[in-house]
Amino acid sequence: MKTPEEPPDESAQKLLDECDVTTFRASGPGGQHRNRRESAVRLVHRPTGIMVVATERRSQHQNKAVALERLARKLVEKRRVRKPRVATRATRAAQQRRIREKKQRAEVKKTRAPGRSEGED
Repeated sequence: MKTPEEPPDESAQKLLDECDVTTFRASGPGGQHRNRRESAVRLVHRPTGIMVVATERRSQHQNKAVALERLARKLVEKRRVRKPRVATRATRAAQQRRIREKKQRAEVKKTRAPGRSEGED
């Protein structure tokens, strides 16, 4: 979310102002250093409802920075306009090849069927 005319701190602060920040105790490995402090950060972007969580660092400040980066990435992805899928058709040669292969396969299967002769059908 960095724009050329403003420093990255200002854009991060703008994004942070649009979010609800929640801290909580991160679970998982890390022992006493991780369990004693509320270092995990959850950001909920109020306008869009997008939620991101960062729990991998021991520092709340580092987790907040990681969460802001993730949120910025998700917002950019959400704003991206996807090109509509163009429906394609098989070429005439491909259709004919497919039909020819199906007929060949059917002939092979006919030879396998017990009790059938070529005159029956």
